[in-house]
Amino acid sequence: MTDAAFDPGVLRRLLDGRWAHVRDKVRETLHETDLPSGDHLDTEGHRALTLEQMRTLAKSGIPELGFPAEYGGGGDPAGSVVSLEMLPGNLSLMVKAGVQWGLFGGAVVALGTERHHERYLRDIMSLELPGCFAMTETGHGSDVQNLRTTATYDPAAQEFVVHTPHEAARKEYIGNAARDGRMAVVFAQLITEGGNHGVHALLVPIREQSGKVAGGVRIEDCGRKAGLNGVDNGRIYFDQVRVPRENLLNRYGDVAEDGTYSSPIDSVGKRFFTMLGTLIRGRVSVAATAGGAGKLALEIALRYGDVRRQFEKPGESGEVAVLDYLGHQRKLLPALAKSFALHFAQQELVASLQETLGSGDERAQRELESRAAGLKAVTTWHATETIQACREACGGAGYLSENQLAGLKADTDVFTTFEGDNTVLLQLVAKGLLTNYKDQFDELGTLGLAKFVADQWVGAVFERTATRSLVQRIIDRSGEDDILDRGWQLKMFDDRENHVLDGLARRLRKADKSNAFEVFNNAQDHVLRAARVHIDRVVLEAFVGAIDRCEDEATATILDKLMDLYVLSNIEADKAWFLEHERINPRRAKAITQAVNDLCMQLRPHAVELVESFGIPRQWLTAPIATGAERARQDRMAEHDQQLGTV
Repeated sequence: MTDAAFDPGVLRRLLDGRWAHVRDKVRETLHETDLPSGDHLDTEGHRALTLEQMRTLAKSGIPELGFPAEYGGGGDPAGSVVSLEMLPGNLSLMVKAGVQWGLFGGAVVALGTERHHERYLRDIMSLELPGCFAMTETGHGSDVQNLRTTATYDPAAQEFVVHTPHEAARKEYIGNAARDGRMAVVFAQLITEGGNHGVHALLVPIREQSGKVAGGVRIEDCGRKAGLNGVDNGRIYFDQVRVPRENLLNRYGDVAEDGTYSSPIDSVGKRFFTMLGTLIRGRVSVAATAGGAGKLALEIALRYGDVRRQFEKPGESGEVAVLDYLGHQRKLLPALAKSFALHFAQQELVASLQETLGSGDERAQRELESRAAGLKAVTTWHATETIQACREACGGAGYLSENQLAGLKADTDVFTTFEGDNTVLLQLVAKGLLTNYKDQFDELGTLGLAKFVADQWVGAVFERTATRSLVQRIIDRSGEDDILDRGWQLKMFDDRENHVLDGLARRLRKADKSNAFEVFNNAQDHVLRAARVHIDRVVLEAFVGAIDRCEDEATATILDKLMDLYVLSNIEADKAWFLEHERINPRRAKAITQAVNDLCMQLRPHAVELVESFGIPRQWLTAPIATGAERARQDRMAEHDQQLGTV
């Protein structure tokens, strides 16, 4: 059995990690400030409440974290990501804050220059200038490079003319657009001197100070959504809207008064991907918040399962807590273990974000973008699956709005498709090995392509983290063929990734000049699987690194159990592959299932303490089935202590 003496406070400090001071600041702020969800309100009321809460949040100093210190910010972009993770109980507020300070403000910081920073950043931080991030179009959601909105330079007036050429080019689903935004960062094809220089971003006013829609701009309300109705999503059309030349965010491309275009990056493609790479914070934030929502759902369900009783055990008086049933444990505890694993992977990602932004290291930037894409996909899918499992685990009580799970489910559902559709993001992870695939193919030939695939994959996308040396030592010293041996587990994940990669390379060898696209398209199932098993391995290695940092033996022991559960439940879910490829035999497959059962039962006594250790601010735990469960749990503990005192 797991040592019961572990200290949840010690575990929380490990989970809080490098940005513990940010988490503590948010907890303190939320303890003193009431920011309730507005899910019970109509659309207009919810939007109005969320805007007021944004103003309250702006005064707290938390939104300033990610902005440059010279303009009154905290100079800590990673800290701003962590702060958003702490808002899982009011996801409309989180998303609206992410649009204002992460996407809109982040784009001005990353793509603008001093003239933009000096003029706009203070007003963005204070919410004096509410803004939008207008990238996605109706006809080109994921294909940003081929957006149709145009920004054509007029040298006589020294202005850009921003235009929506047809219905499919309208800006779609833009947060802050329908009600509150006054300015938008608009992504458009930059045209000057008759030439198209690719997608660039410009600051375009969409409303006057009074709130009246600006001339030449048309805005439509997207209307009520399945969730996140405190966020005013809208559609924006531009009809020959003129903005000054200085409104071009010109860090990576500029236009002189006479219309001459210049850029520090010659390649249109490289310039485009460099620009998008600077905006990676939004994707990292979505993964963080999805993880937080999943943890909140688990805390509600585990607290309820700990006290909810059904059926009597033969020969004993009293009913059995539903969390004592293995079937109930199976619903929730593997999800809890995976939440721990993803938390530590997110920690590594945020640290990499802090170290990579502005470093000029292109290789590190590519690795960051790949990892952010993969973790966003895996974490948001995990949140969706976990919240549904928690809803089912709470029965009819979980379907009541007051118990939060229905709202969490509705609000997070869109996370799998915004800030990048998950399927597309996994393709980005896998296609990192095929940079400039079509361009390179002609020079490579069939055999050259296979080598290119392997070299790119191993060298760029699957670049090993600092944890890798630790992992390799564990693998090297492992001589045991035991499912609970850490070396064996790491080898299973490594071997699966390498095998899937080898198979993909063999499939791509069939390509020639006439069928390169078809061969790649026909291998998409393989491409997506390669990305998925890569992320599984990355997450496991982050977990290994976290336990290595843990100096408290009891805490490390329980984390070891959680890691075993994460690994073996992953292998169990992918049992068909491991059996088909003879990595395990049927007897071992059965042993893995039994081990998962055993681990669930060993972790069950500590389930509530484990989920508490995430330190979710108490303001967000409002579900009566959770708060009532906590009171019942405290009563049981007090009764137990009293009994001990009378012995």
